[in-house]
Amino acid sequence: MSILKKILIAVLVLLLIAAGIIWYLFQGEPAQYSLEETTGTDPVLAAPDPQMVPTVEIASPIGWPDGLAPTAAEGLAVNRFAEGLDHPRVVYTMPNGDVLVTLTRAPETEVSGGWLTNFVAGILFSEAGSAGASPNQLILLRDTDEDGVADEQHLLRTDDLDSPSGIAWADGNLYIANHNAVLRFDYEEGANEVTGEPEKLADLPPAGNHWMRNIIVSDDGERLYIAVGSASNIGEGGMDIEEGRAAIHELNLETGSARIYGAGLRNPNGMAFNPWTGELWTTVNERDMLGSDLVPDYMSNVPIGVHYGWPWVYYNDVIDERVESRMPRFLTEYTRTPQYALGAHVAPLGMVFTEGGTTMGAGFGQGAFVARHGSWNRKPPAGYDVVFVEFDDRGNPVGAPKQVLEPFLAGEGETYGRPTWVEWDRTGALLVSDDTAGIIWRVTAPGAEGAAAIERVQSERLPPRRQLVDDPARAFEEGALNPGDIGM
Repeated sequence: MSILKKILIAVLVLLLIAAGIIWYLFQGEPAQYSLEETTGTDPVLAAPDPQMVPTVEIASPIGWPDGLAPTAAEGLAVNRFAEGLDHPRVVYTMPNGDVLVTLTRAPETEVSGGWLTNFVAGILFSEAGSAGASPNQLILLRDTDEDGVADEQHLLRTDDLDSPSGIAWADGNLYIANHNAVLRFDYEEGANEVTGEPEKLADLPPAGNHWMRNIIVSDDGERLYIAVGSASNIGEGGMDIEEGRAAIHELNLETGSARIYGAGLRNPNGMAFNPWTGELWTTVNERDMLGSDLVPDYMSNVPIGVHYGWPWVYYNDVIDERVESRMPRFLTEYTRTPQYALGAHVAPLGMVFTEGGTTMGAGFGQGAFVARHGSWNRKPPAGYDVVFVEFDDRGNPVGAPKQVLEPFLAGEGETYGRPTWVEWDRTGALLVSDDTAGIIWRVTAPGAEGAAAIERVQSERLPPRRQLVDDPARAFEEGALNPGDIGM
């Protein structure tokens, strides 16, 4: 045998060995715990398993065959409200019942982590059905005969839109969040187009690993809240590029002043005001590459000044040893524990609370509905569904998530679609956007009466404490103090 042949055989053997090693590395580690064990108010937190190569298990979207729909929970019915849409994401219902939708994808930009990360990200985006140019459209859907199907569709706006997502409206003002700015348009409900030049209210940190920017207006119409995700997984590109990210901002619409309202939120998305307490809540996508069981994504309240620990800490005091950036002093002393885990890597996006008049039936009384977009780095896949989380009379989540729409998975590494956003229509039915399938689903309990309005929790305020009595720390012990113990 010639030397050349020996060299070629040796090279071939080495290539086969390298291919085998790469194949093995990309198999990833399957979950040790069930999805249910990583959900709820007290989720299992597995031992971290740092990964150089992430676990990858993407269900490739294939679309819904004609006549097929997601399986709804008992007592619910689902139909196609609208279809043939180009990657619908955020859904917003106007007071008159018109439904606005942003058709959008990520902007063309590099993500944090270097060329290899961008190369892999491109493959993952393509596999997940999210690749391609952004349509950059705002459309209106209208159901004029209230049969549960939109019979009118209008293109409201394309100009000035750049990977738009969040939508809000108040007092003739339409707010749209591009990936890099918040715009305000004059828009009267019922109009079939948005005309005129927009006013830029604020610049936002552009794109990054998480590009969606959801927004919500306060009940009094005076403040706008803006969710901005991180530019990286755990700050691996340095914390300078994370300035203003992984946070929810509060913008005063009258003065234009802004501040960080809540921080340490790796990728906040859906936002809604808790009807029992009036407090802002959000869904959050937590960090990756710690194994299939970590870290549970969650939904939680956002009191002013809160910090949820990203990137240094998760779930109150678990330090992520991979983070190279210096952790702020005393961070673990004020990091907040998430209120409710939605499962590891399920990617929760849209969220709405039950409202007066909603028609989901007795099985889905008072609580929150969440679209879990679906995992790409958990084995087996998780999410790809819509769930309901019950809340008690004081506005706290309880129990296990209950499926509203069962997983959209088609089997053999495929999925029919990916639920993205949730919103109420004017009849009280739940609208669910399915971005990869280009469909908006409508879910309701046929014949159900509208739910009663939720009453705000009321309690008397304690008198101000003007004088320290005994050990002040006792005030934080359950049952330690009552109003009579406080010196006046």
